Amino acid sequence: MAQISAALVKQLRDKTGAGMMDCKKALTETDGELEAAVDWLRKSGLAQAARKAGRTAAEGLIGMATAPGKAAMVEINAETDFVARNADFQAVVRELAMHIAAASPQAVSRDSLDQTMVERERGVLAEQARAEGKPENIIEKMIEGRLRKFFEEVVLLEQTWVIDGETRVKSVLESLAGTLDTSVAVSDFVRYQLGEGIERESKDFAAEVAAQLGS
Repeated sequence: MAQISAALVKQLRDKTGAGMMDCKKALTETDGELEAAVDWLRKSGLAQAARKAGRTAAEGLIGMATAPGKAAMVEINAETDFVARNADFQAVVRELAMHIAAASPQAVSRDSLDQTMVERERGVLAEQARAEGKPENIIEKMIEGRLRKFFEEVVLLEQTWVIDGETRVKSVLESLAGTLDTSVAVSDFVRYQLGEGIERESKDFAAEVAAQLGS
C-alpha cells in the first residue's frame, strides 16, 4: 500500500475542492495515484459537490501537527485573508491540529459523524441498560445521556480542549470568533496514525517463545 502523505492529501484537496477526509479515502482507494484519485472523487460526485457548495468563510489556514506515531491536518475558515493572518487565529489553528493528533476525533460535528456508528453505539448502550435490569421506560433517557458522553469523546467540537484540559473545542472557536469579530469554522480535518491501514502479521506468542527456547 502506498504511503498517503499529508502533502499529497492537500495537493488533491487544492485540485478538487473536496474534503480532506474524502481526499485521503480517494488516495487510499487509488494507491496514492493523484490523477486516479481525482477521477475517483469525480465519479463519487464529491469534487463537484465541493465546488457547488462554496463557503462564505472562504479564507483561512490549514494547520499541521506531528507527534510520535501520529499527525494531523486541519482546515479552519474565516471570512477574510486579513483574519487568517492574525496571530491569535494562527495559534488556534496550530493548537487545533495538535489537539486532533492527540485526541483522535472521528468527525467535526454530530451531523458529520457516521450515522451508522451512532446507531451501532445506540444499540450497544440499549443492551447494556437492559443487562443492568433497567426498565424500558427509562432506558431511552439513559441512552441519550450516555450518547452525550460518546459524542464528547468522538466529535471534535464537543471534545475537551487538550491544551487546557477544561474548555470545549467549540467554546475555543466561539471565543476566537468573538475576539476577531468574525465567523470561524472548522471545515475539515484528517488524522494519521503510524501503521494505519497496514495488516499486521498475527503471531502465536506461545509458539514463538517455545521456538526460541528450543533453539
